[in-house]
Amino acid sequence: MLYKFWGPKKPIIYVLNVDEKHLKEGSSLSGIPNEAQLPISIKIEAELSELSKEDAREYLKTLGVDEAGLDRLIRASYSLLGLSTFLTSGPKETRAWTIKIGTKAPQAAGVIHTDFEKGFIRVEVINWKDFVEFGEVGARERGLMRTEGKEYVMQDGDACHFRFNV
Repeated sequence: MLYKFWGPKKPIIYVLNVDEKHLKEGSSLSGIPNEAQLPISIKIEAELSELSKEDAREYLKTLGVDEAGLDRLIRASYSLLGLSTFLTSGPKETRAWTIKIGTKAPQAAGVIHTDFEKGFIRVEVINWKDFVEFGEVGARERGLMRTEGKEYVMQDGDACHFRFNV
């Protein structure tokens, strides 16, 4: 968990623009806890934005970095704010929805549409990695889809199909 300054209502992340050398070694501001600091090289981020995903991964490997700075910033921000994401997918689009950690399935359905929460019956859930690898039908065939009820607490990365009746 990142350090929170000024009490629980003012979470802060200090994003440090560093060069390549300091990105590998780490960099810090004195007087500020390390867990509140996020070193990112804006120059490297700009270069990554111009590369394909595959080339960007290779470039990060050569730098000795596991993940792009923008991805780390998003992850740190979600963590600091107590947020998670679930997914829905249909023939036209796949969409990510942001919820507070600890949200139960009916309230998550309500983020999509209030009628989904009012008429909630159940949710069919697949881990996002299984969904990407096998799709909804393939995951169901392999027994990777599970049915959850009203007390289910949503997990980060759940791929969901909500069943409801209005």
